[in-house]
Amino acid sequence: MTVALLSVGTELTRGEITNTNASWLAAELTTLGFAVSAIETVPDITDVIVEALRRLAKTNQFLLVSGGLGPTTDDLSAACAAEAASVELVRDESTLLAIQRRVEARGRTLNAGHEKQALVPSGADILPNANGTAPGFAVRIGECTAYFLPGVPREMKPMFADQIAPRIRPAATNDGHQIKLRTYGLGESSVGLRLDGIEARFPGVTLAYRIHSPEVDVKIHARSGTQTAARELAVRAADEVRSRLGDIVFGEEDEEFPEVVGRALRSRGLRLAVAESCTGGLVSHLLTTYPASDFFIGAAVTYANAAKTRILGVSEDTLRGHGAVSAEVAAEMASGARSLCGCDVALSITGIAGPSGGTTEKPVGLVHWAVAHPSGTI
Repeated sequence: MTVALLSVGTELTRGEITNTNASWLAAELTTLGFAVSAIETVPDITDVIVEALRRLAKTNQFLLVSGGLGPTTDDLSAACAAEAASVELVRDESTLLAIQRRVEARGRTLNAGHEKQALVPSGADILPNANGTAPGFAVRIGECTAYFLPGVPREMKPMFADQIAPRIRPAATNDGHQIKLRTYGLGESSVGLRLDGIEARFPGVTLAYRIHSPEVDVKIHARSGTQTAARELAVRAADEVRSRLGDIVFGEEDEEFPEVVGRALRSRGLRLAVAESCTGGLVSHLLTTYPASDFFIGAAVTYANAAKTRILGVSEDTLRGHGAVSAEVAAEMASGARSLCGCDVALSITGIAGPSGGTTEKPVGLVHWAVAHPSGTI
């Protein structure tokens, strides 16, 4: 079964915001076992939206549309859905009552914009929105079932998970399985060269790559007669991918690098401190994006040389002799952070972030880092 995605919004076609909805929905649909045939984006223009709805509905069993359900005049999705389906746009009283209750619960008064959100194609199946005022709905356009969702991700995602996925899941072919491996340390082309021949060795497997610097995701997608067979095929291929890539594979699926680092420290019973210069606290922020109180002791952000000396104990002679951006200073920063926080491991970073301050010997982008641990400093 094929599914097409249509995102509605001039702010998307102008590049004012990034279309994260489409990528998220495509990944979810792939996991469910659907083939996504098309991903399109259209501006808030009635004729353009209607044409896209009718065209995509002709060649797909399902069509998911996000955006254009708000209260303003440029929110046109409901009216366009009615036109594409050749039905009237009508006011749904139960939807209006739900909107009114939600608005009044916030101490506000129902207005014309809110009432506009209760207008839906005649005969549409209403999808209540537990996180906003704009409801979603489903409507038939020819032989295709089109689902309309709000464009706000925090409203769209739970609506898809709770109301749309259960409706369409039985129609999935269930003959595919995907494993995503996350890598760090090699560029996309180098990763691809190491994996040359995988698809030929495992018929039914396709590899795809997604780069979000400095990481590269490798997606191993397998299709077979049944989902069980596809899963077994994907696992075998993924084992071969891991073997070829070695320790640049740091995680699977949606695991983030800081999460994996934290788990590695936690599993070894190690406590960590960080000393940052050019990163200004970024490493500490990334580590504490996930629960870290059981392994992360603290951090020192020491931009000035005087702070490096006073807080971390970096020698003034080392600073004069090698400069703040040097392996020697990085090593003393790490050792000083480990001593200061009384922990097992300390990481330090010092560099020239730019845009100015670089020299021929030490250009912008030069970074030194060090790790101090019980056996010494790297």
